[in-house]
Amino acid sequence: MKGFFQNTWKHRAHVIMALPVFLILFFIMYVPMAGLVMAFKNYDFSKGIWASPWNGIENFKFLIASKSTFLSMTKNTIMYYIIFTAVGTFLNVVLAIAIDQFVFKKVAKTMQTIMIIPVFISYAAVQFIVYAFISTDTGILNNTLGMSARFYSTASYWPLILTIVKMWNSVGYGSVLYMSVLAGIDTELYEAAQIDGANKWKQIWHITLPSLIPMITVMLLLSVGNVMRSDTGLFYQVTRNSGTLYSTTQVIDSYVLNAIFKNSNFGFTAATSFFQSIVGLLLMLFANGMVRKIAPENALF
Repeated sequence: MKGFFQNTWKHRAHVIMALPVFLILFFIMYVPMAGLVMAFKNYDFSKGIWASPWNGIENFKFLIASKSTFLSMTKNTIMYYIIFTAVGTFLNVVLAIAIDQFVFKKVAKTMQTIMIIPVFISYAAVQFIVYAFISTDTGILNNTLGMSARFYSTASYWPLILTIVKMWNSVGYGSVLYMSVLAGIDTELYEAAQIDGANKWKQIWHITLPSLIPMITVMLLLSVGNVMRSDTGLFYQVTRNSGTLYSTTQVIDSYVLNAIFKNSNFGFTAATSFFQSIVGLLLMLFANGMVRKIAPENALF
């Protein structure tokens, strides 16, 4: 303990600099975790969190009460996680490499700035953009292509629609991290490859992609923790919460939001969050363990 205080005093400047971030993380990320106790209580507004009666695992039973609904929304949640992660990672890497290899650097920077803009647009606004494209009577797609597709009443269209919207919203911003890695690659490696006769494709395959693998691995490991979570705005607002689309669009988070609007059961909400967090933690530990065995240098811990 004496050594800890001596070391802290020795590096007091760094401690003071890190203190605001530590306090923000502590009060915003860790203190609210005490609210998870609601997952095991029958929450009563008049009594508050701590005085509300305990009800064991009743809230978890409510979550899985409808087996078909629970399985459907869990399947959708995992399906969209896999699709968004696979397609998003591929497009992020491709876009980062394309911008990095672009000859006209000023144009590339402008393109990058434009592609980042969608991430700042709320899904409350995005739903109107999507509606303008796919509405049955006035939609751009139906009028331009002479179609009569009823997108808002046909569930099979929505995995593709949601994937396109998600990629449009996130790919430009997601490529920034990979571009920072590309900026740190030693240019002498490319020069040596050129001397050996390697063309651009071979340089990308043998130099650029191997350099991106550690970052790709870290991003995938971090995303595994959110496998049971989804972007509520995307699935609730863009789909306009249409009940006819639930078979392909209802995920756990949108189901919880609907449940809150119907009965304000915050114990159920806490139980769902607890379930999502535990599953995410276990999957992240498993994935990190697998990576540690295969490539220890790329593991998180």
